Amino acid sequence: MQHTYTVPEGIRSLRADKALAIAFPEHSRTALQRAFDAGHVLLRGAAIKRDQAVAGGDVVEFTFPDVVPMDIKGADIELDVIYEDKHMLAINKAAGMVVHPGAATGDDTLVHALLGHCADTLSGIGGVERPGIVHRLDKETTGVIVVAKTDKAHRALADQFATRSLKKFYVALVAGVPQLLSGTIDSAIARHPTHRHRMTIGEGGRPARTSWERVEAFGDIAALMRCQIFTGRTHQIRVHLKSLGHPILGDPLYGWKPDARLPEKQQPARVMLHAEHLVLTHPVSGKELDLRAPLPKDFVAMMKVLKKAAKPVEKTTAKVNRRDEDKVANRGLRV
Repeated sequence: MQHTYTVPEGIRSLRADKALAIAFPEHSRTALQRAFDAGHVLLRGAAIKRDQAVAGGDVVEFTFPDVVPMDIKGADIELDVIYEDKHMLAINKAAGMVVHPGAATGDDTLVHALLGHCADTLSGIGGVERPGIVHRLDKETTGVIVVAKTDKAHRALADQFATRSLKKFYVALVAGVPQLLSGTIDSAIARHPTHRHRMTIGEGGRPARTSWERVEAFGDIAALMRCQIFTGRTHQIRVHLKSLGHPILGDPLYGWKPDARLPEKQQPARVMLHAEHLVLTHPVSGKELDLRAPLPKDFVAMMKVLKKAAKPVEKTTAKVNRRDEDKVANRGLRV
């Protein structure tokens, strides 16, 4: 599709890329730059560069390069879709699924699944036919994750995460029971100085804030907690809850250890963290979206195990016949 833009009278000199960015805010600067780089922006029939000066009355014509298919093939993987339209979709991510492909991943990542699910409905993010993932969840974390289908939706969603204008809530099962019912943790998070795959609280880190509340206690074994995060640091909830002295069940990286009060086969098999609730603004319509993911089966099963383990054992008193007591006493005297 060809676009035509006439520079308003009164403008003496303005860079062509800035002029188009102002005139077409629905298109990203990256998309416009691709048009310049591909020689698709013309002034008086000749291709121009980004820094070409334009003035009032100049007519600029441009088209966008074709969207390039991603060099990853989609996979037929079932997804639990919470919400979907032509602009975006929200998924209830399963435990064990990696979001982005990498050197150690296979063809079973969320990106593979989304390419298979969306098929030909992706209009291109940054010139590539791919899903626009604007945030991520750890491999073992379940719950809501949103994905853009278009460049416009991608920019709008990314802006909400960057400006922290949305609301993110998680639930976690933690070791032990916090004495307080609620609280807030304002502690900066940085890369661990010696263990590079871990994060830690310390100087030089990036600001991080987590509010929490204790929802349910399972004796003194564990507790169900709900957390709202106001920043999106790597492993934020895992690090912050460890700092409280209550690491998430199934998270040995941040201090969890198996509890002897639970049978070996009923110890958590993963980090018991779930992205339960996300409230954001639709990237195109502007309407509020309230996205919720139900607790996964293994999370519910773990809660049942904890409830059973926390239930006090009823004491039973055996009735002993008085004659039997006398016999026992008499035997005791015959030495």
